[in-house]
Amino acid sequence: MGRTSDAREKILDAARTLIELRGYSALGVAEICKAAGVPKGSFYYFFASKEALALAVIDEHWAAQERDWKRILSGQAPPLQRLRRLFEATEATMRTGQRSCGSVAGCLFGNLTLELSNQTEAIRVRLQEIFDVQVEMIEAVIAEAVAREEAGVSDTRQAARSVVAQLEGQVLFAKLYNDPQRMGALWAGCLALLGADAPGEVAAGL
Repeated sequence: MGRTSDAREKILDAARTLIELRGYSALGVAEICKAAGVPKGSFYYFFASKEALALAVIDEHWAAQERDWKRILSGQAPPLQRLRRLFEATEATMRTGQRSCGSVAGCLFGNLTLELSNQTEAIRVRLQEIFDVQVEMIEAVIAEAVAREEAGVSDTRQAARSVVAQLEGQVLFAKLYNDPQRMGALWAGCLALLGADAPGEVAAGL
């Protein structure tokens, strides 16, 4: 049973790496299995199709990212400080990926949205669900900042959508220019969008 579980994880890991490097459409099942070091028959034991594998990769990636987002966005720190920490963690991830493979991979969800949103309905729907959850998580932080009179927006849901869009946009630029420093503009843009001043402790870079 341990070997079976290991084969599935190897396929998922290989698929995630290849999708990040080359995208989804150009990959074949044989290439994924070769990279994973497992026989092709193992693939169809675990996954009915390449689309099913992509959905599993998305779900596994989101499970890890959602845990990170919840950890960063919760706690006793002021809401805007927590939001900035999320941006900083995202930039740190970009830097780690660049050191590892020589280039900024960008956001798996954003990359797949651009590549597949008008081709694969199941993937499009799953990505929508993930971005909706991200918006809800950001909205909760913005609503807290509004309640503390630290932000000046009337529609917290729309503001949260705009923050997520800014985050995705800056990650896209970081990927395009292979430069994680592109993320540096995100904080100032977010404060302007929220009608907020930088809290002293956040501006100091805590």
